[in-house]
Amino acid sequence: MPPLKKLLAKAGPFLGLLLVIALFSIPAETREFFLTYNNFKIIFTQTVLVAIGALGMTLIIVSGGIDLSVGSIIALTSVVGALLIQHGWGPVPVLLTVVAAGGLIGLLNGAAIAGLRMTPFIITLGTLGVARGAAKWLADNQTVNYDTSPINGWMTTADPFSRALPAGVWVALGLAILTALLLRNTVFGRHIFALGSNEATARLCGIPTARLKVSIYALAGCFFGLAGLFQLSRLRQGDPTVAVGLELDIIAAVIIGGASLNGGVGTVLGSMIGALIMSVLRNGSQQMGWPTYFQEIIIGLVIIVAVFLDRLRQGKAAA
Repeated sequence: MPPLKKLLAKAGPFLGLLLVIALFSIPAETREFFLTYNNFKIIFTQTVLVAIGALGMTLIIVSGGIDLSVGSIIALTSVVGALLIQHGWGPVPVLLTVVAAGGLIGLLNGAAIAGLRMTPFIITLGTLGVARGAAKWLADNQTVNYDTSPINGWMTTADPFSRALPAGVWVALGLAILTALLLRNTVFGRHIFALGSNEATARLCGIPTARLKVSIYALAGCFFGLAGLFQLSRLRQGDPTVAVGLELDIIAAVIIGGASLNGGVGTVLGSMIGALIMSVLRNGSQQMGWPTYFQEIIIGLVIIVAVFLDRLRQGKAAA
């Protein structure tokens, strides 16, 4: 690939983010508030769920897989967290248990994909329904409320006019750095890229592909469980009906960030920029007063464009 095209490919997510920001900075309806620090504080906070989910999804998509059950896992783990708080558990045990619950679901996904040799699309589509149903069963088809918990403050700041960012933003940033180091500087990360590039070749090179798939989905599940905990912090209740369709935002963020649905390509930085783009789109649409259905149409079109661009990239690479 020529240097200029390579530079444009890497800078694509940044250019997309700048374009979206400029789009909502021009109209008079959003001009006064959109570019303020307080609004970007809101955007960063709204990005946390998609960003943490995108970290797990980046691992999966780079390995050549997909996970459609993310939204349901987030709903289920948020209900589990709320039930534990109801029973008097402290924030640290709740955190560890909820993350482990997400990891367990991911482990089951990975084991089914590797053991049954079925496509991730089918397995995770089934898990989507199972996890959502389990969330409604545990919650008895209603929200799970509790008195109070320190977890409630993880997605907010004590003073709404404070310039400090919520803890969730810093957690997402720290995890993004660690995940980037994992992908680029460890044997495990190199194996993930090798698996996504060509599974048969990876197997011939001695990489235990079945065990690797299980590990990837289990680790991604831990990210999804943590996202569920931050969903709980944001709503201050466990709701089995939340995060419907959130997996589309998360997958779109990863693809917009330059990852390929064919596997073997992707960066954490690109996925984080993609998550920001999704949040800016929703924030700007709300400020413009666009109805919810119009926002969903925009997000759907963004997903189509992102996949189309991925196909173009893959076609040029093959040529």
